[in-house]
Amino acid sequence: MLFEFIPVKTRIVQPPKDEIWDILDGLELCDGDIVFITSKVLAIHQGRCVHKDMANKTELVRQEATYCLPYQHPSGVEINLTIANNIVIPSAGIDESNADGHYILWPKDVDKLCAEVRKRLCKRYKIKKLGIVSTDSHTTPLRWGVSGITTGVSGIKVTKDIRGEKDIFGRPLNLTQVNLIDPLTSMAVLLMGESSEQTPIVILRGYTGIEFDVNGNTDSFKIPPEMDLYKPLLDVLVKS
Repeated sequence: MLFEFIPVKTRIVQPPKDEIWDILDGLELCDGDIVFITSKVLAIHQGRCVHKDMANKTELVRQEATYCLPYQHPSGVEINLTIANNIVIPSAGIDESNADGHYILWPKDVDKLCAEVRKRLCKRYKIKKLGIVSTDSHTTPLRWGVSGITTGVSGIKVTKDIRGEKDIFGRPLNLTQVNLIDPLTSMAVLLMGESSEQTPIVILRGYTGIEFDVNGNTDSFKIPPEMDLYKPLLDVLVKS
């Protein structure tokens, strides 16, 4: 399988609100492409920005989070560990980098927004197979460094259920489902960069390991905390 990731350098997307249709309409897309877009520019597109002079970050975090557990990090920084959009992440995904004095929130109804983008681009480029993925940087417990995570999806199936299949020794798999998109998202986010690259979009072309589905979204990703393998840890956060 031959495929390629194509980083797209763009103009600066300006907070607090800056529609990105001109950027999206200027892409060169083919049938079967998957377009990764950082959630930050999608949020700015929606106007999901609050100037720092107009809000308290902790209050914003609590407003955006489903669950919030504040604590004092050993470095002295106050951290809010949260669950937002069914993702465990600090500060409900609210970001201050490349924000020009604003707090940038996560996009609202992000699967719906991805579907809106997909519909427009499919019509513009006269294509049917197209995936749109909203991305963000994410930390992994007990590991330094950030990697990429999927925050919204339209047009592709994000998981493959292999429960009931057998391993090479005939042992049945009871719980295993394959996350098809986060590994690709992580590569896209790596190519986007974390500072001044101005590369908020990456196009994946020629990849055949994922199924296109006009109704595809993140629903099949989401595990209720009470069913998660990490339930004992999540209980601390959920019950805070």
